[in-house]
Amino acid sequence: MLPRSMIAALTAAALLYSVVMPTPAAQQPDPSIRDALAPGLLGLYSTERFRLATGRCHDCLAPEQALWYFQDEMIAVAKADAADYAPRLRAQDDVRAWLAATGGQPRNQPPSLLWIGSPHVAEGRLTRAAVRGSDGVLLEGGGAVREVELTPRLAGNRSYVDSSSLDFFADSEVKARGVLREGSFVARTLWPKRYAIRAAAPSQPLMAGETVESLVRAQQGGATAPYAVRTLWRRDGGTQPLPLAGKPVLAFVLNGAQGDDDEAWGGHFAVATGRFGAAGEWDNWLVNNFYSLASISEKGIIASTLPMDAYMADLNSGQSWYRPSYMLIAVLKDQRAPALYQEAISRVFSHFYRQDFHYRHASTNCAGISMETLRTLGWNIPRQGGENPLKAALALPYMALKEVSLASGQTAYDYLKTERTELLPFAAFNAIGSDLLGRVTAGQASGRLEAQLADDLEALLFVRIPQFPSSRAFGSDPVLSLREYEQRAPANRADWQIVPVPPRLFPAALKDPTAPRERRPASVKATWIWGAVAASLALVSTLALRRRRARAAVKPPARD
Repeated sequence: MLPRSMIAALTAAALLYSVVMPTPAAQQPDPSIRDALAPGLLGLYSTERFRLATGRCHDCLAPEQALWYFQDEMIAVAKADAADYAPRLRAQDDVRAWLAATGGQPRNQPPSLLWIGSPHVAEGRLTRAAVRGSDGVLLEGGGAVREVELTPRLAGNRSYVDSSSLDFFADSEVKARGVLREGSFVARTLWPKRYAIRAAAPSQPLMAGETVESLVRAQQGGATAPYAVRTLWRRDGGTQPLPLAGKPVLAFVLNGAQGDDDEAWGGHFAVATGRFGAAGEWDNWLVNNFYSLASISEKGIIASTLPMDAYMADLNSGQSWYRPSYMLIAVLKDQRAPALYQEAISRVFSHFYRQDFHYRHASTNCAGISMETLRTLGWNIPRQGGENPLKAALALPYMALKEVSLASGQTAYDYLKTERTELLPFAAFNAIGSDLLGRVTAGQASGRLEAQLADDLEALLFVRIPQFPSSRAFGSDPVLSLREYEQRAPANRADWQIVPVPPRLFPAALKDPTAPRERRPASVKATWIWGAVAASLALVSTLALRRRRARAAVKPPARD
């Protein structure tokens, strides 16, 4: 049972956003406010290929399991020719079969479902002013001035917009997603338009002692540092700015550690695809955000493919509201590599929504799902192995006995045994950056996806995105190892700051009985091995004990 406060908040949010459909542009008096699907791009795809709906639609191309998660949310669904999936194959097997069938060439098929969240988009200059006798916010654009209201804070969210937030956005151009309602614009996202990247500067390669890791760790993660863009490599080696308008990209997003959640020191990882806008905008890129579907996020996050500005700047769930972030942007001359990834990961999402496989923090998380798909597509990003396989083997029985929980032992095993680039977001980000700056830019690629990147890569950018000021504590750089996690988190687990979340129960009626069985985590096999070892030891001990007892029962012969 959900707390009443959360039920009330979710109900209010649903009533406010999910049932409001956009008014035609011709009826909107303010030209600065437009339909969320006004002509333009969402990722690599024209907005004309989508229509707005909610998850309650009955004629959408998306799997019914996917729609269930967005019943009262605004979504954009493909009108036709959406990325499909093979329901009887496991996710990565599906990607392999599709890759073989297409010869590694994308088919220009958009995702079947995008989480848009809001029916309208507004742009203009945000100013603070007295509104109805109190401090308020106005949006000036298109020759009109409109009052801006903010979507309510979710009950489980620890922080929200405060005066420092409004100071950060005040007197600057913003893009907001929200709802036009009775003369006011109710904003769900606030995105600073000054973050546009108009051109790639002359290359500034990593200097002696510098690494991708050191860029992320600078100024403790740079939560309060200025927004910054650095060109790490350019193919042309030019000294003049390289225009980016219209260039396709494959981008890798690393979100840092949160400042008030001891379960989030590892950060988060996602892969984005799209094209730069005419003025260097990147807010409409599509981010593929894997997140647990088994619980209801306190911030309202739902695993999905969604626009970058919604991923980063949603007032409740946006990453930039509670930690710093970093991006590696592969600027390309052709969209085949990002299109290949987007179509493949869309297939993976369909399997994920069907619960063909589950999100597991220790083995199948945001980094693991993304990296596994990149490798399936033929990018042989070097593996680093598990953190400590030997320790993992010993940790399973030790933690199981210590906490009287087999699950605890198995989780410890999986954390220590899982490939590090598929476990830790920072390790994934670091490995990708090193491989791009090494093998890929040197033309030493062999796999299908990495060969496409090697041929098409024009520039590699590193972007540092500070945390938006709010009532939330500032975050920092994420950890790069489990040992570092142990050093940062309180030694006593009882002292950890944790946000409890209620479970989300998936309807049994939506489970496909013909779906392939999920592969078990490595810890399950290890448990069987330990069980066999324990049984063997028990048998040997029992036999030895019986022999001792038998010898003791034989009386020595009496002496004459």
